Amino acid sequence: MTDKAIDCLVNVHFGEADSQPGWMLKVRDDYFKGPQSMFAPVDMSELLEEMDAHGVHRAILMDNLASPSTTARKFVEARPDRFALAMGGVNLLRPVGPLRELSAVIADLPVAYAVVGPSFWGDGQYPPSDAVYYPLYAKCAELGLPLCVNTGIPGPPIPGEVQNPIHLDRVCVRFPELKLCMIHGADPWWDVAIRLMLKYANLRLMTSAWSPKRLPESLLHYMRTRGPNKIIYASDWPVLRMHRVLPEARALDLPPEVLDNYLYHNAQEFFFGQER
Repeated sequence: MTDKAIDCLVNVHFGEADSQPGWMLKVRDDYFKGPQSMFAPVDMSELLEEMDAHGVHRAILMDNLASPSTTARKFVEARPDRFALAMGGVNLLRPVGPLRELSAVIADLPVAYAVVGPSFWGDGQYPPSDAVYYPLYAKCAELGLPLCVNTGIPGPPIPGEVQNPIHLDRVCVRFPELKLCMIHGADPWWDVAIRLMLKYANLRLMTSAWSPKRLPESLLHYMRTRGPNKIIYASDWPVLRMHRVLPEARALDLPPEVLDNYLYHNAQEFFFGQER
């Protein structure tokens, strides 16, 4: 059993804004009951200290094409051995220019995956099966770049139906070459997500923003049986801090090799197995 982990979703950009939108404050205060410091600027040495204390070998930092995070890119440029980027912000309604930019960023910086949240753009009216996503799917498949898609009802008071994982059924049929990962769990559609992972070899699920002790038994059973290589750990730091979620994860009722896969090997293979 290894003590290593990869944290596949870390936010260091919150502190860059002078103020947060109202829905972000509601998520902090009402949904996660988080501290006021959740949106404070991040010091790289302090983050590395927390990572080292809990065996986090590498962290993937959220970034955005439309509004790049100076903090995330500074961290990655300073310590590419410890940090990589997750790139969101592709304008799906005018995709040609942003997808060219995505290719250019990947050529210059370590990008582990692209990311899109169906509830968070377009007033939540475009499920992932909509053709508006197809240029992004094709580009990620062409680049060999994994794509993470938010699934499950979101915390903010915005439409959630578009994040039902059943919408990924058609995506997996039409884009079998695409490395696809559901993120932020799949509540309340865990069984749908598990059934899809049984069906499609290219599909994974990340438990970001979920306290491990709150994960459903159906998912843990799947990890122990048919899905030991399918589930990927992440914290969504600082929404959930590493010092909380990693001890919880290591206390799960999982065989040692399954726990190792969850915390480290699955992410290493899926996001970094053939580093660009």
